[in-house]
Amino acid sequence: MSITDLPPISGVELRHLRAFWMVAEELHFGRAAERLGLSQPSLSLSIQRLENRLGNRLLDRTRRRVQLTDAGRTLHAGLGPLLSGVDGLLADTIRTARGERGRLVVAFAASVMFHTLPTWIRSYRTLHPDVGLELRELPTGLQLEGLRSGTLDVGFVREPEPDPDLNFETVMEEDLVIALSRRHPLALDPPGSVSLRALKEEPFILFPPELAPGLHRQVMALCNEAGFSPRVVQESRELYTTVSLVEAGVGVTVVPASIQKMGWRGVCYLPIPGVRTRIEMAWRAREPRPVVLPFLEQVRGQDPR
Repeated sequence: MSITDLPPISGVELRHLRAFWMVAEELHFGRAAERLGLSQPSLSLSIQRLENRLGNRLLDRTRRRVQLTDAGRTLHAGLGPLLSGVDGLLADTIRTARGERGRLVVAFAASVMFHTLPTWIRSYRTLHPDVGLELRELPTGLQLEGLRSGTLDVGFVREPEPDPDLNFETVMEEDLVIALSRRHPLALDPPGSVSLRALKEEPFILFPPELAPGLHRQVMALCNEAGFSPRVVQESRELYTTVSLVEAGVGVTVVPASIQKMGWRGVCYLPIPGVRTRIEMAWRAREPRPVVLPFLEQVRGQDPR
C-alpha cells in the first residue's frame, strides 16, 4: 500500500489525542475521565471520533477491562513525546507572550555603567533567566538610530530631544563637572569650583554632536550662558580617549561626574554648581515587544540612588 492509499486523517483534534493518551495510560475510562475533568460519555465520544478519523479501532473495551489494539499500541508509543512537545511549545509560546522568554537588546552610553545599570542587569537576569539579554555599549546618537530602526529594544541615553517615535523616562540624574589636567593652572588641590567663564580661552575636547547630541548640546548651551562659544580643538568619539587627551593637556572638557570613577590620576574634576544631566530610558513608542515590558518594570522598581 502506498501513502496515497492511506485514509485521510485531517480533522484529528489534539483534545481527542489527549483523551486517548489518558485512557491508554490508565486502561480505565472512569479514572481517565476523572484525570481529564470530563464525563465518561464525553471521553467515550472523543475516543470514538478519533477512531472514526483514523479508520481503526484503538481500544478493545469490555465491562471488565480496556485493552489497546495493535493500532492503539502504535499510537500510544509515539504519542507521549508528541504531546510533551506540544505542551512545551504552548508553554513557551505563552511565556514569550508574557515577556518571560525571547531576546532583549539593551544599549547604554559608557558612563551609565558607572551607575546602577549593572545592578538592574543582574536583577533582571536573575528574574528572567530564559531571556537572552544582549548588551551593547553605544553612544546616545547610535542608540537613537538603533531604537528607531528596531535593532535595539531599550536604550539608556543622555539628554535626548523629544521624538514622536520613542518613549523616554528619566531613570537617573548626575552632576556635570569640568575635567582638566592636574598640571593646568586652574586645577586646585583640594578641588574647588571654577566658573565656566574661566574656560573662555581654553581649548575644548568634545564628543561629536552626532554621537552624543544631548551632552554636546548641553555643554554648548552652558558655555553660551557663560558668554562664550567653546573653541573645540579635538573631537573624540570614545570616553577613554577624551579623558586621556585631557590628562595629556590637549584641552579641557565638561563630562558627567561619574567619569571620576575611571580613576585617571592626572585629571582634576571641578564641580559646576547646580548643573545636572539626565539619563533617560528609551524604547519605541509603537507597541513594544512583550519582552521589553518586564525590563521596563524591573528598572522602575529599582532605587537609582
